[in-house]
Amino acid sequence: MTSISIRLDENISQRLNNLSAKTGRTKSYYLREMIERGIEDMEDYYLAMTVRERIRKGEEAVHSGAAVRRDLDLED
Repeated sequence: MTSISIRLDENISQRLNNLSAKTGRTKSYYLREMIERGIEDMEDYYLAMTVRERIRKGEEAVHSGAAVRRDLDLED
């Protein structure tokens, strides 16, 4: 495992301390849980924004649903 240091807003830090104290779990446990649960969503979001920017710049091809269905011979 790797160790990472972060700075938290005082309010967030206090909330994390309270959660930890009330449940008996460590702050590290909750931070790890938040990162593991949220990283996939963040990857999806930021990678999609990268593709969107390439589309906006004309660097990424865009195909209509109708064209894809036609090309794959999926039309009724």
